[in-house]
Amino acid sequence: MAPLSVEQALRAILADAAPLPGERAGIHEAAGRVLAEPVLARLTQPPFDGSAMDGYAVRAADVTTLPAALRVVGEAAAGRGFRGTLGPGEAVRIFTGAPIPAGADAIVIQENVTRDGDRISVIDGEPDAGHIRPRGGDFAEGRLLLEAGRRLDARALTLAAAGGHAELIVCRRPVVAILATGDELVAPGTMPGPDQIVSSNPVGLAAMVRGAGGEPRLLGIARDTADDLATKIAQAESADVLVTIGGASVGDHDLVAPALRAAGVTLGFWKIAMRPGKPMMFGQNGALRVLGLPGNPVSSLICARVFLLPLLARLAGRPDGELSAASARLAVGLEQNGPRQHYMRATLDQSDHADPRVRPAISQDSSLLSPLAEADCLIVRAPGAPAIAAGERVPILKLDF
Repeated sequence: MAPLSVEQALRAILADAAPLPGERAGIHEAAGRVLAEPVLARLTQPPFDGSAMDGYAVRAADVTTLPAALRVVGEAAAGRGFRGTLGPGEAVRIFTGAPIPAGADAIVIQENVTRDGDRISVIDGEPDAGHIRPRGGDFAEGRLLLEAGRRLDARALTLAAAGGHAELIVCRRPVVAILATGDELVAPGTMPGPDQIVSSNPVGLAAMVRGAGGEPRLLGIARDTADDLATKIAQAESADVLVTIGGASVGDHDLVAPALRAAGVTLGFWKIAMRPGKPMMFGQNGALRVLGLPGNPVSSLICARVFLLPLLARLAGRPDGELSAASARLAVGLEQNGPRQHYMRATLDQSDHADPRVRPAISQDSSLLSPLAEADCLIVRAPGAPAIAAGERVPILKLDF
């Protein structure tokens, strides 16, 4: 089977991916989630005409000629309004946030008033109806506040709360089962034997899934036997995505593909024209999507950035554009690229905010994790891309995981 291009592989992975069904979430737990249903106002905001200033509520007709003498008949504060009705020649001491008393239609700010007991004299300035926040000035009951598909940030959540909502209907978080494979692997914190290595990939992938709004489910390490692989794969039955790590090639010891087929997974492809990360599988078993990532940690994380994160964004209801490529100018020239799309680890120098420069890591050896940890983006080089000089623009993918 000829390797697919990255674009072909991504189209296949996202072909029928759609936001997961909605579920109810408390507003304090909904940050970062995506609305599955629109949010309508359950009340009117502000709920009453209120004062925007400290001063005196008056009838504008009583203060057309200054100075004007008025009698103070009460007080209105936030949460404690004046219950009477303002009559001719009367005023109510009022504070910011208090309801405007019945009969009043203007506010005189306190700086323009002198007071002696229950008598005030308005000595300067004009009464200002603009100091009154009108009922419904922000939104009225029944108004659309937030569209379905909106990611719930602090601003959106504040608006929803002000609209009377303690719960919201949000897209369900994608559940991602993560399965490492290989007799050579030991769990982090375990001292590896002479023929073993630490299984570090699941740690990074789980963090990536959480950052993308998903729920990782760690299935541990499957040994290189058909029985253990079958047992572990079966534990992913209720997940939305199964990510396997390692065994994605077609060598004599690569047992993952046969085990997936035996579990009912239809494999669509298992080679992609990219580096690092050529041996990567994709398949489906009903609603379960399966990504078989390379065992090499760098290749695994870069493939997850390119393919898993867009899939999780689609399932969680987030716009795909959040993960699209940006561009930056090269700090150094690059040689002609080979036949596979290359994702080069790089760092972005933003000291010149108007025109940041991107610098590739000195070593692009995919066996080295340190350059990936130091990188904050990937330079994307198309297959066969010609040599390019410093100062030219190149597409980049940001590494936010």
